[in-house]
Amino acid sequence: MNPFEMVVAIVAITAIASVIRAKYGVVRRHKGEDFVGRAAQPDPESERLREEVRKLKERVAVLERLATDSTSALDREFDKLKNID
Repeated sequence: MNPFEMVVAIVAITAIASVIRAKYGVVRRHKGEDFVGRAAQPDPESERLREEVRKLKERVAVLERLATDSTSALDREFDKLKNID
């Protein structure tokens, strides 16, 4: 590879990397530190996933209580779970 081809290859790689960074919203603030600019915008999919995780955490908390409570409390919690859905 002669020096001219090497310069062209470096410029092409740099241009492709710039296009990819622009497409994914990566913005350089400081040297060595990247920031994804699109994450600040509200995303309905991520909100839905956060809500689902919150509900799953609540269910896990109930299941933990069920595993540690007595049998009479266990029957009450099963009744509560049946009424949730």
